[in-house]
Amino acid sequence: MANLYLDSRCTDDERRLALYRGDLFVYSPSEATKKLCSLAQSMIEEAFSPHDPLRVDRVLSMEECAATLAKLKPAFIHHPKCKSLLPEIIEEHGGDPDKIYFDVPRMRSAYPKDYLTSGIAYAFHPHRDTWYSAPTCQINWWLPIYPITSENCLAFYPGYFSRGVKNTSEIYNYYEWNKRSRAEAAKHVKSDERVQPKPQQAIDGPDLRLLCAPGGMIVFSGAQLHETVPNTSGLARYSIDFRTVHYDDVVGHLGAPNVDSRCTGTTMRDYLRCSDQQRLPDQVIASYDDGTELSNDVLIFAAEQH
Repeated sequence: MANLYLDSRCTDDERRLALYRGDLFVYSPSEATKKLCSLAQSMIEEAFSPHDPLRVDRVLSMEECAATLAKLKPAFIHHPKCKSLLPEIIEEHGGDPDKIYFDVPRMRSAYPKDYLTSGIAYAFHPHRDTWYSAPTCQINWWLPIYPITSENCLAFYPGYFSRGVKNTSEIYNYYEWNKRSRAEAAKHVKSDERVQPKPQQAIDGPDLRLLCAPGGMIVFSGAQLHETVPNTSGLARYSIDFRTVHYDDVVGHLGAPNVDSRCTGTTMRDYLRCSDQQRLPDQVIASYDDGTELSNDVLIFAAEQH
């Protein structure tokens, strides 16, 4: 069973090793995470004004909400403050800005069930990020923007960390997803027919639901099995997540065990170094290539083009 660390003062090296064993970390709000949440809150409230963003399911059609999110989410991803705040967050938590690379932050939304659970507000079934071409050394950082409850948070299944799950990850290629599916999220309002890896068996409990204050943070391995809890709280949930890799672990091919992922392609081209926003060296990325990059022309998704 996983260990759970609360406001741990361990080093980044120690934390990564623990995460690769399936442990989870929870942190209280910090100065930089509070700034990031404040930025997100202001953007959300402006986008949905004059409505309460936590209750938009009562006043907007799903199509209207999806259209708002289609503008809001890319605007947040590409806001210049994000690329300065993420390195701040990483440094606050002991990360070396010259060694750690981050992917741009995503704003997520989870509405009361039966309202916009597809496309741009996709309610994720149980999955590992490694089913979506993430490397086994990927670390996920997740923080709520508004208060959350056990009825609208994330659920983890740490009992499956070293236990394989029957799944369809072999159908997923990251470059094909970039080319054909990623930019179409806002079009899928009432159903989502995009090809995504899914479990092919029931996931037995118990699940683990961690609650933290807005700006608090849950840190976990990209190989950790987790899902979006079906939202029965009556209120929308908005959150931020971003992913990191450490250069030494990338070069050494270190990370969590791969127990069941068979996807192709790699997200390695997406990460930016904290200190100067440079991408990983080509020769390092090449060690993760599997040949599918040769027949694809969208190796990096450029959201601003769509």
